[in-house]
Amino acid sequence: MAAKGFIKLLEIAERSKKRGLGLLGQGENAWTGVGFVLSGERFLAPIGEVAEILKVPRFTMIPGVEPWMRGLANVRGRLLPITDMLLFMGRKPHVQEHKRRVLVIDYQDIFSGLIVDDVLGMQHFNTADYVLDVKVPFSEVAPFIQGAFIREGHTWYVLLLSRLIEDSRFLKAAVA
Repeated sequence: MAAKGFIKLLEIAERSKKRGLGLLGQGENAWTGVGFVLSGERFLAPIGEVAEILKVPRFTMIPGVEPWMRGLANVRGRLLPITDMLLFMGRKPHVQEHKRRVLVIDYQDIFSGLIVDDVLGMQHFNTADYVLDVKVPFSEVAPFIQGAFIREGHTWYVLLLSRLIEDSRFLKAAVA
């Protein structure tokens, strides 16, 4: 049922583009990402790096893996490894589990779910609001940050999920 609704939204978006109305945030000076929250801070993932957003699905724990590797979930017949991003970064989540969400990544043969505190939906920014040199909110996230957007006094850190899932620590979830 939800898939039909999503397909309908895609059809409406395509018709709007053809009529010249376009979607909010499109244009030469626009950047769109998926907003999410970690430890109370606002982050953005480039729109092309997020395949799907889910409630945290039921998953099966796996013995012999790092604590941040929460387990495996069956999502529409496909096994989805579930990773807690905050635990991966050595931090503890402070949000109730039922409020957390999963960003699904399907990038270069890596299919993975990343648990975040909350998802704020699609966010549109003017590229003029982008700054490359930014102080990160906590050091563990620094290797994955590529600048930020500043809007209405809030900093939205651009977190490259592709960089995160290519990290050698992420790829080696088994406990040594």
